[in-house]
Amino acid sequence: MVSIGAILKHPDEFRPLLKLKLASKHAEKQIPHEPHWHFCYSMLHKVSRSFALVIQQLGPELRNAVAIFYLVLRALDTVEDDTSIPNDVKVPILEAFHRHIYDSDWHFACGTNHYKVLMDEFHHVTTAFLELGKGYQEAIEEITKRMGAGMAKFILKEVETVDEYDEYCHYVAGLVGLGLSKLFHAANLEDLASDYLSNSMGLFLQKTNIIRDYLEDINEIPKSRMFWPREIWSKYVNKLEDLKNEENSEKAVQCLNDMVTNALLHMEDCLKYMAALRDPAIFRFCAIPQIMAIGTLALCYNNIEVFRGVVKMRRGLTAKVMDQTKTMSDVYGAFYDFSLMLKSKIDKNDPNATKTLNRIEAVQKVCRDSGALNQRTSYILGNQSICNSTMIFVIFLVLAIMIAFVATK
Repeated sequence: MVSIGAILKHPDEFRPLLKLKLASKHAEKQIPHEPHWHFCYSMLHKVSRSFALVIQQLGPELRNAVAIFYLVLRALDTVEDDTSIPNDVKVPILEAFHRHIYDSDWHFACGTNHYKVLMDEFHHVTTAFLELGKGYQEAIEEITKRMGAGMAKFILKEVETVDEYDEYCHYVAGLVGLGLSKLFHAANLEDLASDYLSNSMGLFLQKTNIIRDYLEDINEIPKSRMFWPREIWSKYVNKLEDLKNEENSEKAVQCLNDMVTNALLHMEDCLKYMAALRDPAIFRFCAIPQIMAIGTLALCYNNIEVFRGVVKMRRGLTAKVMDQTKTMSDVYGAFYDFSLMLKSKIDKNDPNATKTLNRIEAVQKVCRDSGALNQRTSYILGNQSICNSTMIFVIFLVLAIMIAFVATK
Protein backbone atom coordinates (compact mmCIF):
# COMPACT_ATOMS: atom_id res chain seq x y z
CA MET A 1 0.00 0.00 0.00
CA VAL A 2 1.37 3.45 -0.98
CA SER A 3 0.86 6.26 1.53
CA ILE A 4 -0.59 9.67 0.66
CA GLY A 5 2.62 11.21 1.95
CA ALA A 6 4.72 9.17 -0.49
CA ILE A 7 2.49 10.21 -3.38
CA LEU A 8 2.67 13.89 -2.43
CA LYS A 9 6.45 13.66 -2.08
CA HIS A 10 6.76 12.00 -5.50
CA PRO A 11 3.64 13.10 -7.43
CA ASP A 12 5.17 12.08 -10.76
CA GLU A 13 4.81 8.47 -9.59
CA PHE A 14 1.04 8.64 -9.19
CA ARG A 15 0.23 7.93 -12.84
CA PRO A 16 2.61 4.93 -13.11
CA LEU A 17 1.18 3.57 -9.84
CA LEU A 18 -2.34 3.88 -11.20
CA LYS A 19 -1.32 2.21 -14.46
CA LEU A 20 0.38 -0.59 -12.52
CA LYS A 21 -2.77 -1.16 -10.47
CA LEU A 22 -4.92 -1.32 -13.61
CA ALA A 23 -2.41 -3.63 -15.31
CA SER A 24 -2.50 -5.93 -12.29
CA LYS A 25 -6.30 -6.12 -12.42
CA HIS A 26 -6.18 -6.75 -16.18
CA ALA A 27 -3.60 -9.53 -15.74
CA GLU A 28 -5.79 -11.24 -13.18
CA LYS A 29 -8.70 -11.19 -15.62
CA GLN A 30 -6.50 -12.88 -18.26
CA ILE A 31 -5.93 -15.99 -16.13
CA PRO A 32 -6.97 -19.05 -18.21
CA HIS A 33 -10.03 -21.11 -17.24
CA GLU A 34 -8.53 -24.61 -17.62
CA PRO A 35 -7.96 -25.88 -14.05
CA HIS A 36 -4.22 -26.55 -14.37
CA TRP A 37 -3.44 -23.31 -16.19
CA HIS A 38 -5.71 -21.38 -13.85
CA PHE A 39 -3.78 -22.78 -10.89
CA CYS A 40 -0.40 -21.95 -12.47
CA TYR A 41 -1.18 -18.33 -13.33
CA SER A 42 -3.04 -17.73 -10.06
CA MET A 43 -0.05 -19.12 -8.17
CA LEU A 44 2.29 -16.94 -10.21
CA HIS A 45 0.38 -13.84 -9.06
CA LYS A 46 0.61 -15.02 -5.43
CA VAL A 47 4.33 -15.88 -5.29
CA SER A 48 5.58 -12.99 -7.44
CA ARG A 49 3.13 -10.28 -8.49
CA SER A 50 5.80 -8.18 -10.24
CA PHE A 51 7.05 -11.17 -12.24
CA ALA A 52 3.46 -12.08 -13.13
CA LEU A 53 2.95 -8.59 -14.58
CA VAL A 54 6.16 -8.60 -16.62
CA ILE A 55 5.50 -12.10 -17.97
CA GLN A 56 2.08 -11.04 -19.30
CA GLN A 57 3.85 -9.03 -22.00
CA LEU A 58 5.23 -12.17 -23.65
CA GLY A 59 3.40 -13.96 -26.45
CA PRO A 60 1.05 -16.79 -25.33
CA GLU A 61 3.32 -19.73 -26.23
CA LEU A 62 6.49 -18.29 -24.70
CA ARG A 63 4.53 -16.90 -21.75
CA ASN A 64 3.27 -20.37 -20.86
CA ALA A 65 6.77 -21.86 -21.10
CA VAL A 66 8.35 -19.13 -18.96
CA ALA A 67 5.54 -19.34 -16.39
CA ILE A 68 5.99 -23.10 -15.96
CA PHE A 69 9.78 -22.75 -15.92
CA TYR A 70 9.42 -20.21 -13.11
CA LEU A 71 7.00 -22.36 -11.07
CA VAL A 72 9.13 -25.51 -11.47
CA LEU A 73 12.21 -23.67 -10.22
CA ARG A 74 10.18 -21.97 -7.48
CA ALA A 75 9.07 -25.41 -6.28
CA LEU A 76 12.66 -26.66 -6.40
CA ASP A 77 13.73 -23.58 -4.45
CA THR A 78 10.99 -24.25 -1.87
CA VAL A 79 12.51 -27.65 -1.16
CA GLU A 80 15.99 -26.13 -0.85
CA ASP A 81 14.82 -23.30 1.41
CA ASP A 82 12.83 -25.44 3.86
CA THR A 83 15.32 -25.86 6.69
CA SER A 84 13.00 -28.28 8.52
CA ILE A 85 13.63 -31.02 5.92
CA PRO A 86 16.50 -33.35 6.96
CA ASN A 87 19.38 -33.31 4.49
CA ASP A 88 19.13 -37.06 3.87
CA VAL A 89 15.56 -36.45 2.63
CA LYS A 90 16.18 -33.15 0.88
CA VAL A 91 19.23 -34.04 -1.23
CA PRO A 92 17.61 -36.98 -3.13
CA ILE A 93 14.55 -34.83 -3.90
CA LEU A 94 16.70 -32.03 -5.30
CA GLU A 95 18.72 -34.45 -7.43
CA ALA A 96 15.61 -36.16 -8.83
CA PHE A 97 13.39 -33.11 -9.28
CA HIS A 98 13.86 -33.04 -13.07
CA ARG A 99 12.14 -36.44 -13.21
CA HIS A 100 9.28 -35.43 -10.92
CA ILE A 101 8.10 -32.79 -13.42
CA TYR A 102 7.01 -35.64 -15.72
CA ASP A 103 5.06 -37.41 -12.95
CA SER A 104 1.56 -35.95 -12.46
CA ASP A 105 1.13 -37.97 -9.25
CA TRP A 106 4.18 -36.50 -7.51
CA HIS A 107 3.93 -33.93 -4.73
CA PHE A 108 5.84 -33.21 -1.53
CA ALA A 109 4.67 -31.46 1.62
CA CYS A 110 6.99 -28.58 2.49
CA GLY A 111 7.15 -24.81 2.50
CA THR A 112 4.69 -22.35 3.99
CA ASN A 113 1.73 -20.28 2.84
CA HIS A 114 1.45 -20.07 -0.98
CA TYR A 115 4.55 -22.22 -1.42
CA LYS A 116 2.96 -25.04 0.55
CA VAL A 117 -0.06 -24.91 -1.80
CA LEU A 118 2.29 -24.97 -4.79
CA MET A 119 3.99 -28.12 -3.47
CA ASP A 120 0.75 -29.83 -2.37
CA GLU A 121 -0.86 -29.29 -5.77
CA PHE A 122 2.21 -29.59 -7.95
CA HIS A 123 0.31 -31.94 -10.27
CA HIS A 124 -1.24 -28.85 -11.90
CA VAL A 125 2.24 -27.60 -12.82
CA THR A 126 3.17 -31.03 -14.17
CA THR A 127 0.01 -31.20 -16.30
CA ALA A 128 0.77 -27.79 -17.79
CA PHE A 129 4.45 -28.71 -18.33
CA LEU A 130 3.42 -31.81 -20.31
CA GLU A 131 1.41 -29.59 -22.69
CA LEU A 132 4.44 -27.49 -23.65
CA GLY A 133 6.35 -28.06 -26.87
CA LYS A 134 9.18 -30.60 -26.70
CA GLY A 135 11.86 -27.92 -27.13
CA TYR A 136 10.55 -26.07 -24.09
CA GLN A 137 10.28 -29.28 -22.06
CA GLU A 138 13.86 -30.29 -22.82
CA ALA A 139 15.22 -26.86 -21.87
CA ILE A 140 13.30 -26.84 -18.57
CA GLU A 141 14.31 -30.41 -17.73
CA GLU A 142 18.00 -29.75 -18.40
CA ILE A 143 18.15 -26.62 -16.27
CA THR A 144 16.12 -28.23 -13.46
CA LYS A 145 18.50 -31.21 -13.39
CA ARG A 146 21.62 -29.02 -13.24
CA MET A 147 20.13 -26.67 -10.67
CA GLY A 148 18.95 -29.51 -8.41
CA ALA A 149 22.41 -31.08 -8.47
CA GLY A 150 24.04 -27.74 -7.63
CA MET A 151 21.63 -27.04 -4.79
CA ALA A 152 22.28 -30.52 -3.37
CA LYS A 153 26.00 -29.86 -3.46
CA PHE A 154 25.69 -26.67 -1.40
CA ILE A 155 23.20 -28.15 1.07
CA LEU A 156 26.15 -30.14 2.39
CA LYS A 157 28.70 -27.30 2.51
CA GLU A 158 29.04 -23.62 3.34
CA VAL A 159 30.11 -20.95 0.87
CA GLU A 160 33.75 -20.34 1.74
CA THR A 161 35.38 -18.55 -1.20
CA VAL A 162 34.23 -15.96 -3.73
CA ASP A 163 34.62 -18.62 -6.42
CA GLU A 164 32.21 -20.87 -4.51
CA TYR A 165 29.85 -17.90 -4.12
CA ASP A 166 29.87 -17.47 -7.91
CA GLU A 167 29.35 -21.21 -8.31
CA TYR A 168 26.36 -21.28 -5.96
CA CYS A 169 24.82 -18.23 -7.68
CA HIS A 170 25.37 -19.97 -11.03
CA TYR A 171 23.40 -23.01 -9.88
CA VAL A 172 20.45 -21.09 -8.44
CA ALA A 173 20.27 -18.11 -10.83
CA GLY A 174 22.86 -18.23 -13.60
CA LEU A 175 21.19 -21.39 -14.86
CA VAL A 176 17.88 -19.49 -14.92
CA GLY A 177 19.54 -17.05 -17.31
CA LEU A 178 20.77 -19.93 -19.48
CA GLY A 179 17.32 -21.52 -19.41
CA LEU A 180 15.52 -18.34 -20.42
CA SER A 181 17.96 -17.82 -23.29
CA LYS A 182 17.15 -21.37 -24.47
CA LEU A 183 13.40 -20.69 -24.22
CA PHE A 184 13.72 -17.43 -26.19
CA HIS A 185 15.67 -19.33 -28.85
CA ALA A 186 13.20 -22.24 -28.89
CA ALA A 187 10.43 -19.70 -29.57
CA ASN A 188 12.41 -18.49 -32.62
CA LEU A 189 12.40 -14.96 -31.24
CA GLU A 190 16.07 -14.48 -30.33
CA ASP A 191 19.50 -15.79 -31.26
CA LEU A 192 20.92 -18.10 -28.61
CA ALA A 193 22.87 -15.87 -26.23
CA SER A 194 26.25 -16.97 -24.89
CA ASP A 195 26.24 -18.95 -21.65
CA TYR A 196 28.64 -16.42 -20.15
CA LEU A 197 26.36 -13.42 -20.63
CA SER A 198 23.24 -15.41 -19.70
CA ASN A 199 24.96 -16.49 -16.50
CA SER A 200 25.88 -12.90 -15.62
CA MET A 201 22.24 -11.83 -15.97
CA GLY A 202 21.29 -14.37 -13.31
CA LEU A 203 24.25 -13.67 -11.03
CA PHE A 204 23.54 -9.95 -10.92
CA LEU A 205 19.96 -10.56 -9.75
CA GLN A 206 20.88 -13.31 -7.29
CA LYS A 207 23.71 -11.41 -5.64
CA THR A 208 21.40 -8.43 -5.21
CA ASN A 209 18.84 -10.65 -3.47
CA ILE A 210 21.46 -12.27 -1.23
CA ILE A 211 22.73 -8.85 -0.15
CA ARG A 212 19.27 -7.35 0.42
CA ASP A 213 17.94 -10.39 2.31
CA TYR A 214 20.76 -10.66 4.88
CA LEU A 215 18.55 -10.07 7.93
CA GLU A 216 15.68 -12.29 6.77
CA ASP A 217 18.05 -15.15 5.96
CA ILE A 218 20.16 -14.91 9.13
CA ASN A 219 16.98 -15.01 11.25
CA GLU A 220 15.51 -18.01 9.39
CA ILE A 221 13.82 -20.55 11.67
CA PRO A 222 14.65 -23.28 12.60
CA LYS A 223 18.12 -22.46 11.28
CA SER A 224 19.66 -19.83 9.06
CA ARG A 225 20.82 -20.41 5.49
CA MET A 226 23.45 -17.87 4.45
CA PHE A 227 25.44 -17.45 1.25
CA TRP A 228 27.71 -14.49 1.98
CA PRO A 229 31.17 -15.97 1.30
CA ARG A 230 33.48 -16.38 4.28
CA GLU A 231 36.33 -14.97 2.16
CA ILE A 232 34.56 -11.59 2.28
CA TRP A 233 32.81 -11.43 5.67
CA SER A 234 35.71 -12.90 7.66
CA LYS A 235 37.69 -9.74 6.89
CA TYR A 236 35.27 -7.81 9.09
CA VAL A 237 33.81 -10.10 11.82
CA ASN A 238 34.43 -13.48 13.41
CA LYS A 239 30.94 -14.83 12.72
CA LEU A 240 28.53 -13.87 9.97
CA GLU A 241 25.70 -13.22 12.42
CA ASP A 242 27.89 -10.63 14.18
CA LEU A 243 27.18 -8.20 11.35
CA LYS A 244 23.70 -7.50 12.73
CA ASN A 245 25.05 -6.47 16.15
CA GLU A 246 24.98 -2.71 16.70
CA GLU A 247 28.53 -2.59 18.04
CA ASN A 248 29.74 -3.90 14.66
CA SER A 249 27.91 -1.30 12.56
CA GLU A 250 31.01 0.20 10.96
CA LYS A 251 32.45 -3.20 10.02
CA ALA A 252 29.02 -4.38 8.85
CA VAL A 253 28.70 -1.50 6.40
CA GLN A 254 32.22 -2.09 5.10
CA CYS A 255 31.39 -5.76 4.55
CA LEU A 256 28.13 -4.79 2.83
CA ASN A 257 30.00 -2.42 0.51
CA ASP A 258 32.45 -5.22 -0.30
CA MET A 259 29.53 -7.47 -1.26
CA VAL A 260 27.91 -4.77 -3.41
CA THR A 261 31.23 -4.08 -5.15
CA ASN A 262 31.46 -7.78 -6.00
CA ALA A 263 27.98 -7.70 -7.55
CA LEU A 264 28.84 -4.66 -9.68
CA LEU A 265 31.22 -6.87 -11.68
CA HIS A 266 28.28 -8.17 -13.72
CA MET A 267 26.78 -4.86 -14.86
CA GLU A 268 28.61 -4.55 -18.18
CA ASP A 269 27.78 -8.15 -19.14
CA CYS A 270 24.10 -7.49 -18.41
CA LEU A 271 24.13 -4.43 -20.66
CA LYS A 272 25.72 -6.46 -23.47
CA TYR A 273 23.08 -9.18 -23.14
CA MET A 274 20.17 -6.74 -23.21
CA ALA A 275 21.59 -4.70 -26.09
CA ALA A 276 21.51 -7.83 -28.28
CA LEU A 277 17.80 -8.58 -27.71
CA ARG A 278 15.44 -7.97 -30.63
CA ASP A 279 11.95 -8.82 -29.41
CA PRO A 280 10.41 -5.83 -27.53
CA ALA A 281 8.45 -8.00 -25.07
CA ILE A 282 11.47 -10.18 -24.24
CA PHE A 283 13.57 -7.04 -23.88
CA ARG A 284 11.22 -5.54 -21.27
CA PHE A 285 10.90 -8.89 -19.53
CA CYS A 286 14.70 -8.99 -19.10
CA ALA A 287 15.39 -5.28 -18.59
CA ILE A 288 12.97 -4.41 -15.79
CA PRO A 289 14.44 -6.85 -13.21
CA GLN A 290 17.99 -5.73 -14.05
CA ILE A 291 17.11 -2.06 -13.47
CA MET A 292 15.43 -3.05 -10.21
CA ALA A 293 18.66 -4.80 -9.22
CA ILE A 294 20.98 -1.85 -9.81
CA GLY A 295 18.42 0.37 -8.05
CA THR A 296 18.34 -1.95 -5.05
CA LEU A 297 22.13 -2.09 -4.87
CA ALA A 298 22.26 1.72 -4.94
CA LEU A 299 19.89 1.80 -1.96
CA CYS A 300 21.72 -0.94 -0.05
CA TYR A 301 25.22 0.44 -0.55
CA ASN A 302 26.65 2.03 2.62
CA ASN A 303 23.26 1.54 4.32
CA ILE A 304 23.22 0.06 7.84
CA GLU A 305 19.46 -0.54 7.47
CA VAL A 306 20.28 -3.73 5.54
CA PHE A 307 21.17 -5.18 8.95
CA ARG A 308 18.17 -3.65 10.73
CA GLY A 309 15.18 -4.23 8.45
CA VAL A 310 13.99 -4.29 4.84
CA VAL A 311 15.64 -2.11 2.18
CA LYS A 312 13.88 -1.95 -1.16
CA MET A 313 12.86 0.49 -3.85
CA ARG A 314 9.68 2.41 -3.08
CA ARG A 315 6.68 1.13 -4.95
CA GLY A 316 6.20 4.35 -6.92
CA LEU A 317 9.70 4.20 -8.39
CA THR A 318 9.17 0.52 -9.18
CA ALA A 319 6.01 1.49 -11.04
CA LYS A 320 7.94 4.10 -13.04
CA VAL A 321 10.58 1.55 -13.99
CA MET A 322 7.89 -0.87 -15.19
CA ASP A 323 6.02 1.86 -17.05
CA GLN A 324 8.88 3.67 -18.72
CA THR A 325 11.42 0.95 -19.56
CA LYS A 326 10.86 0.41 -23.28
CA THR A 327 14.19 0.75 -25.09
CA MET A 328 17.88 0.17 -24.52
CA SER A 329 18.26 3.94 -24.13
CA ASP A 330 16.02 3.70 -21.07
CA VAL A 331 18.23 0.94 -19.66
CA TYR A 332 21.45 2.89 -20.22
CA GLY A 333 19.81 5.91 -18.59
CA ALA A 334 18.57 3.98 -15.57
CA PHE A 335 21.92 2.25 -15.03
CA TYR A 336 23.68 5.59 -15.33
CA ASP A 337 21.35 7.32 -12.88
CA PHE A 338 21.42 4.57 -10.26
CA SER A 339 25.20 4.30 -10.57
CA LEU A 340 25.37 8.07 -9.92
CA MET A 341 23.28 7.55 -6.81
CA LEU A 342 25.61 4.78 -5.62
CA LYS A 343 28.70 6.80 -6.51
CA SER A 344 27.50 9.71 -4.37
CA LYS A 345 27.43 7.38 -1.33
CA ILE A 346 31.02 6.14 -1.63
CA ASP A 347 33.07 6.96 1.46
CA LYS A 348 36.71 7.56 0.54
CA ASN A 349 37.70 5.82 3.78
CA ASP A 350 35.90 2.61 2.85
CA PRO A 351 38.44 -0.22 2.27
CA ASN A 352 36.97 -0.93 -1.17
CA ALA A 353 36.25 2.67 -2.22
CA THR A 354 38.71 2.69 -5.14
CA LYS A 355 37.50 -0.66 -6.47
CA THR A 356 33.85 0.39 -6.17
CA LEU A 357 34.53 3.70 -7.91
CA ASN A 358 36.38 1.99 -10.77
CA ARG A 359 33.48 -0.39 -11.41
CA ILE A 360 30.91 2.40 -11.28
CA GLU A 361 32.92 4.59 -13.66
CA ALA A 362 33.42 1.67 -16.07
CA VAL A 363 29.67 1.11 -16.44
CA GLN A 364 29.02 4.85 -16.66
CA LYS A 365 31.47 5.01 -19.58
CA VAL A 366 29.54 2.22 -21.35
CA CYS A 367 26.33 4.19 -20.85
CA ARG A 368 27.86 7.44 -22.12
CA ASP A 369 29.53 5.76 -25.10
CA SER A 370 26.14 4.34 -26.15
CA GLY A 371 25.06 7.88 -27.07
CA ALA A 372 21.71 7.19 -25.41
CA LEU A 373 22.10 9.59 -22.49
CA ASN A 374 21.50 12.62 -24.72
CA GLN A 375 18.26 11.16 -26.06
CA ARG A 376 16.26 10.63 -22.90
CA THR A 377 14.73 12.31 -19.89
CA SER A 378 15.77 10.81 -16.59
CA TYR A 379 12.80 9.31 -14.76
CA ILE A 380 14.93 8.48 -11.73
CA LEU A 381 16.95 11.60 -10.95
CA GLY A 382 15.20 14.11 -13.18
CA ASN A 383 13.79 17.48 -12.14
CA GLN A 384 10.20 16.97 -11.03
CA SER A 385 9.32 20.57 -10.15
CA ILE A 386 7.70 21.38 -13.49
CA CYS A 387 4.86 18.92 -13.10
CA ASN A 388 4.54 18.85 -9.32
CA SER A 389 1.86 21.53 -8.83
CA THR A 390 -0.41 20.20 -11.55
CA MET A 391 0.14 16.62 -10.48
CA ILE A 392 -0.64 17.37 -6.83
CA PHE A 393 -3.87 19.06 -7.89
CA VAL A 394 -4.83 16.04 -10.01
CA ILE A 395 -4.02 13.66 -7.15
CA PHE A 396 -6.19 15.58 -4.70
CA LEU A 397 -9.00 15.67 -7.25
CA VAL A 398 -8.82 11.91 -7.82
CA LEU A 399 -8.67 11.24 -4.07
CA ALA A 400 -11.65 13.51 -3.46
CA ILE A 401 -13.68 11.63 -6.08
CA MET A 402 -12.68 8.29 -4.57
CA ILE A 403 -13.62 9.43 -1.03
CA ALA A 404 -16.94 10.77 -2.25
CA PHE A 405 -17.62 7.49 -4.07
CA VAL A 406 -16.85 5.43 -0.95
CA ALA A 407 -18.98 7.74 1.21
CA THR A 408 -22.04 7.06 -0.95
CA LYS A 409 -21.73 3.28 -0.51
